[in-house]
Amino acid sequence: MPNNSIYSTFFSRVKASIEDGTFAKLTLAKTIGNPDLKNIYVRTAMLEEELGLAITFRFQTEEVVESYSIDEAIRILIPYINNPFFSVLLFTTDADVTLKLNKKRVASIVEQSPTFKNADSLLIELAKKLEQN
Repeated sequence: MPNNSIYSTFFSRVKASIEDGTFAKLTLAKTIGNPDLKNIYVRTAMLEEELGLAITFRFQTEEVVESYSIDEAIRILIPYINNPFFSVLLFTTDADVTLKLNKKRVASIVEQSPTFKNADSLLIELAKKLEQN
């Protein structure tokens, strides 16, 4: 896979933000042309007793939500980068981290000030439960 080390670096940041409780959401965006799949949104979700990710596939006429383990969700998301999406935005309470593909399909990572002040609501809830125990 091209850009493999950049993808690995980016998704390591995704995992780290979930582990340290700063993850707010993940969005795949910026398509070329007019594909049926418009966006993919990712939030945390509970899978039985395990923390996972809920992936919302937003099509022109419907939304489909599927839940996976964190590693499985990442494996499912990677093929959508470059086809049809050219950017993946990781929103955390520390920073907004964007993986971008240019016209030549070369990936880069850009970091900006955080958009979100609060982490994903499920992560906040789990952190509170841990504090109580």
